[in-house]
Amino acid sequence: MNLSIDVFLIIFLSIILIAAAINDLQFQKIPNLLTYPAMAIAVGCHVVMNGLNGLLFSAGGLTLGIAVFILPYLMGGMGAGDAKLMGAVGAILGAKGVFIAFLFTAIIGGVYALILLIKCQHFKEFFTRQAVTLKTFIFTRQFIPIPGDSNEKKPKLCYGIAIALGTLFSVFLEFSGYYRFPI
Repeated sequence: MNLSIDVFLIIFLSIILIAAAINDLQFQKIPNLLTYPAMAIAVGCHVVMNGLNGLLFSAGGLTLGIAVFILPYLMGGMGAGDAKLMGAVGAILGAKGVFIAFLFTAIIGGVYALILLIKCQHFKEFFTRQAVTLKTFIFTRQFIPIPGDSNEKKPKLCYGIAIALGTLFSVFLEFSGYYRFPI
């Protein structure tokens, strides 16, 4: 692929990710007005530059990007905007690139979630409930969650931040030559 197109797409991706992270932090939502045009522009750019191969590259990445977050979305663990944002990342980076970005996103997201839980005032009660739920599941094979206090303020995980940081980190490593995954 042409280096100037690579640079254009990375700058475009960076702008989309930063806008998504800021919007997710402010409103706990990643808007369709950001994700759908990003997908369309990425697919269009790859098609114009590489024809059918570009379409397959971009569509494969878009599909994998959405697929890695569809189950957490369906289980209520994250919003649809997170899955669509990862789809836009995939449309730009392709299947290999979005998979690597997903791995870094998962690591950063886990650290981010742990920090939020530690900062939560009800940290000990939360883990006690989770341990009892896990013990109940192990012994009875029934998942019976123990609800928390209805007044308990739950920490809000803005996963758009993790997606932005994980993706930008993977892109930085790729373009700086620090890693080469043999995928």
